[in-house]
Amino acid sequence: MRAGIILAVLAGFATHAFAAAPVVVIADVDGMVHPITAEIVAGAIAQARQENAALLIVRLNTPGGLMDAMRETIQEVVSSPIPVAMFVAPSGGRAASAGFFLLESGDVAAMAPGTNTGAAHPVAMAGEMDAIMKEKVENDAAAEMRSISTKRGRNSALAETAVRQSKSFTEKEALDNKLIDLVAADTWALVAALDGRTVTRFDGRTQTLALRDATVEVYQRTWRQRIISAIADPNIALVLLVVGALAIYVEFSSPGLIAPGVVGAILVLLGLSAISVLPVNWLGAALLLVSFTLFALEAKFAAHGVLAVGGTVSMVLGAVMLIDSPLPEMRVHLITAIGLALPFSLITAGLVSLAVRARSNKVVTGQQGMIGEIGSAVTALTPGGTVFVHGEYWNAVASGNVPAGAQVRVTGIRQLTLSVEPAPDKTGD
Repeated sequence: MRAGIILAVLAGFATHAFAAAPVVVIADVDGMVHPITAEIVAGAIAQARQENAALLIVRLNTPGGLMDAMRETIQEVVSSPIPVAMFVAPSGGRAASAGFFLLESGDVAAMAPGTNTGAAHPVAMAGEMDAIMKEKVENDAAAEMRSISTKRGRNSALAETAVRQSKSFTEKEALDNKLIDLVAADTWALVAALDGRTVTRFDGRTQTLALRDATVEVYQRTWRQRIISAIADPNIALVLLVVGALAIYVEFSSPGLIAPGVVGAILVLLGLSAISVLPVNWLGAALLLVSFTLFALEAKFAAHGVLAVGGTVSMVLGAVMLIDSPLPEMRVHLITAIGLALPFSLITAGLVSLAVRARSNKVVTGQQGMIGEIGSAVTALTPGGTVFVHGEYWNAVASGNVPAGAQVRVTGIRQLTLSVEPAPDKTGD
């Protein structure tokens, strides 16, 4: 009896210990900061809250991105009921520009060895700002940085220099100057270092992190988030747009295939949805539209490649100029533009050559297909009579008298009567 009670108590303790094991949720923010970034962070916070997690770690590796998306993401972080640790990782990664704002917004700011952060001066994603507008945007960004870093108890004066002077910092410089809280080799080292640490939440409350023997769960992005994150790269977006346009072009060149038209429409819509969140240069967009028009005209008028060459040049220039951004990661690479334009022009040239060849071939259907056909006179043609041509009996009128059984050649057709003449004799030399 006593042994049973002891076992039950031990089982209860084991169950309680297992249930009480802290949970740490990890989410990755890599690549450009764009609207889907805020959605990913919000989804990770929702998962952490549902599982009553002790901590959410957001691993950052970003060159920066859109300011509106950055602000939206920061709002999710500072309002999170779960403490959020921003961690620049892996080694060799960075949290530049908008990424620096995200790093400073976390309850905990950490970096892996060999990473860097800073260079957060705001830049125009499209066009140039005048002096007054530039000053307003800079002051606004600097004020936000001071507000965030002060609330988090970090070096707001130095953080502001990253905004006004585009200063960058290694992980050691950031730690020594109190821009971050600690340096950790990896995620597990970060979890171990934060166990028992007291953090100050954005609203001033303090919370001690209990992370001993924590279980780590990685936030799994939804299919929508995965697709949009993948196509957010302007190079991939342009590939989708051009390949989709080519598929639609094939559908119009060969009506009735259906599949190319459906696939092309889907790809074009995906490409447009990705480009819509990027700073588009309308001159580049116009050049792309001109290139597609020139390719279509080449197929229609067969201008011996002149229009196709113009379309190729226009596509390369339009692709390179399509995204107007100072960030290299947000621009279309020249190699991508050439790699798309050349195959597109070659495929167009191939379709044009097929169309020209088809036009030059002899018509074999309808009334025109009867011209030149060889048949035989069923009755004597004096000059009218009956002939057998193309497996059918026809009324015919000959240019002269033709005996029955002789071969005739069709020279014309009027309504249901053929015009024929004696066919050349090919039986001997």
